[in-house]
Amino acid sequence: MANQNSINKKNLRRRNRSKKTSRLNPNRLRMVIYRSLKHFEVQLVDDFKGLTIVSASSKEKNLKSAISKSVNKTDISRIVGEALAAKAKENNIGPVVLDRNGYPYHGRVKAFADAARNGGLEF
Repeated sequence: MANQNSINKKNLRRRNRSKKTSRLNPNRLRMVIYRSLKHFEVQLVDDFKGLTIVSASSKEKNLKSAISKSVNKTDISRIVGEALAAKAKENNIGPVVLDRNGYPYHGRVKAFADAARNGGLEF
């Protein structure tokens, strides 16, 4: 039991380490990633107002047809990245800060980030 507590503390430290520089940036919104075993979700958050400006998820109904054609979870994260970039363009959102929420920057997170950059989102 004590071993599990130390693992949880280590995970929280890693998760919050990347937030030191990304939180409360006055010029940029924070792009928060959440990744589960099945889904991929992203939000653009304004920390000063405490609001979620734009969000995209693999659970959205308008993305279901594209997601059903995907082969693996990396493709799903690419689709979500393109959708978020399109929504950000509609709302005239400029540069953002990537908050990967402690997830390593490879695989699904990297595929999402590349798709969002290709869609015109700056970070």
